[in-house]
Amino acid sequence: MGVTLLLFEIIGINPCYFNTLILQHTFWLVCLTFDLTMELSELNKVGFWDVDIDPALDLYTEIGKLKREKNAVILAHYYQEPDIQDVADYIGDSLGLAQKAETTDSEIIVFAGVHFMAETAKILNPDKKVLLPDLRAGCSLSDSCPPPIFNAFREKHPDHLVISYINCSAGIKALSDIICTSSNAQLIVESLPAEQKIIFAPDKNLGGYINKMSGRDIKQRHPDAKLIAHPECEDAVLRMADFVGSTTQLLQYIGRDETNIFIVATEAGILHKMQQSAPSKTFLAAPPDNTCACNDCPHMKLNTLEKLYLCMKYELPEIIMDEQLRLAAKKPIDRMLALSRKLGLG
Repeated sequence: MGVTLLLFEIIGINPCYFNTLILQHTFWLVCLTFDLTMELSELNKVGFWDVDIDPALDLYTEIGKLKREKNAVILAHYYQEPDIQDVADYIGDSLGLAQKAETTDSEIIVFAGVHFMAETAKILNPDKKVLLPDLRAGCSLSDSCPPPIFNAFREKHPDHLVISYINCSAGIKALSDIICTSSNAQLIVESLPAEQKIIFAPDKNLGGYINKMSGRDIKQRHPDAKLIAHPECEDAVLRMADFVGSTTQLLQYIGRDETNIFIVATEAGILHKMQQSAPSKTFLAAPPDNTCACNDCPHMKLNTLEKLYLCMKYELPEIIMDEQLRLAAKKPIDRMLALSRKLGLG
């Protein structure tokens, strides 16, 4: 204590004042800890950081700094809002995102998508921190297939191979033999022996499309436009479509086709990327009239640039998973990725 007193006496600072500063600093830390505890409690309730951000803050610059400081990568789905797509390191569909998550060397994966996508990244990267800006960003298709009910159905058909669409929970993945996406579903099914019986879960529209390649009909509106659709759409839309494909396949199609006007029957978030890829062409979103299951996904819109910044700053919300479940869910994903490579899909 004598050395400390001597030091502060020499530079002219009263040790009593120094003690006061320590007490004030300690009180500030206690208050900060208390506030953070309150915020974490709120985070657990609402699923995202609901805190104020300085309106003068340049979020693009700050997110860039955080990526460098934390060795983080932002993976975003095509359906995310344009601001998020503009700060992402990679933008893709479910297959591309899974492939990118498998190979990234970043320590933190920030997933701008929905819960099952972030879950897939965690399944493939148990030692990395996987963040999701808003835990409420779920998927109605995934929620519609509870694992216990599906398992009971599966057990009634032991001679069937289970192929599950990637839009499902880790619990469903763990009960599956192969996972697929809209990009590779048809090729994966066709790669199996013709006599192989299959359970396809949980999307009846995609399963139905694979089961019967739909025909064409005459469009009554925008006669010069081509209708392109995601295979998750209802059969009535698919039968009218000029082209059906995954988000990546739709992007490739509008680039090589000479048509100048397209009606796009899928989540409207992809229009941003389409307009960037083909600025001279016109893209019209198909009306969200419930004829297309993925036409206007409210879950994707829960992520915002502000939530993305806050989740990177505080490294929460984080995807946490039971290791036994992760290992079981990883097997069918690995099979999908291996088959995709074999079939030339990345």
